[in-house]
Amino acid sequence: MSLSEWGWKPFFQQQLSLEELESLAPGRVVEQHRSQLLLGTENASIALAVTPALPALTVGDWLLLDRGNHFARALERASLFSRKAPGSKAQEQLIAANVDVVFIVSSLNQDFSLSRIERYLALANDAGAEPVVVLTRLDCCDDPHFYLQQAQSLNPLLVVEAVNALDAESVAPLNDWCAPGQTVAFLGSSGVGKSTLINTLMGEARLATGGIREDDAKGRHTTTQRSISMMPRGGLLLDTPGMRELQLADCEDGVSATFADISALARQCRFADCQHESEPGCAVQAALANQELDARRLGNYRKLMREQALNAATLAERRAGDRKQRKFHKSVQSAARQQKKGL
Repeated sequence: MSLSEWGWKPFFQQQLSLEELESLAPGRVVEQHRSQLLLGTENASIALAVTPALPALTVGDWLLLDRGNHFARALERASLFSRKAPGSKAQEQLIAANVDVVFIVSSLNQDFSLSRIERYLALANDAGAEPVVVLTRLDCCDDPHFYLQQAQSLNPLLVVEAVNALDAESVAPLNDWCAPGQTVAFLGSSGVGKSTLINTLMGEARLATGGIREDDAKGRHTTTQRSISMMPRGGLLLDTPGMRELQLADCEDGVSATFADISALARQCRFADCQHESEPGCAVQAALANQELDARRLGNYRKLMREQALNAATLAERRAGDRKQRKFHKSVQSAARQQKKGL
């Protein structure tokens, strides 16, 4: 495969010096495992062992390798999806890099949630990838237009497609975003039909699929690793495991872009530091009273803003603590070297 088929673009080419162009070869992370990364290059697939010396990498990253296929350096990312790691650990978890389009997948059943779609839109907007909302299980829904109108109400310019993930003809409109060299990622909670949709786009059963529970219409998670696969039309399909505990971190711009209507209203408030509660001259509260703004949407905006701010502060504290610890270790090592010289 050529580099362009792997998604190589001028953005990455411009990062290489003349010396690097002659001595180093680009490779893209196409599979991520616990102990190794599988890279796609112009000539072969290369396994790169994960060691403490490597920087934090994720599927979709572009790396430079020397003639011995050893890691030289990582290239700057065109886009990056990340989140606060699940649980109580104050760490950032990388999800996918250099994604062009993200399919935000939700089901046309009782598991449908506008607030969850807004959460994924905030991630996509912050990363700089084009979001496309894909509503699955069209064949099992009696009134798809009800869900389509709800999703479209989030943004008149938002692309929303309803599909039967089992039917290639129904899924065909999604091929417009799967052009050669384009990297497409999937986001959505477990059981919304991502694996089924991927299998249909691929034209073969690449991934295992699971049924949904009858009591709550939620599915069973089937994908266990992140990987990139070539689609029949030349696009690059990047699959990520279902994420039940998706937490935002340091993505205020993404939340603001997702709720552009509220952001625009906030700029009309009398006070710059308006909290949109009971302050006089609050344009947000006025829109709420006039039913020009949905109370659910305002509530989710506040929730996501609080969440990303809290997680961003937690991660900043963790990074500051790590820097302090590294500085302490360097001072101890320096003192030890000085003592050794004195002996």
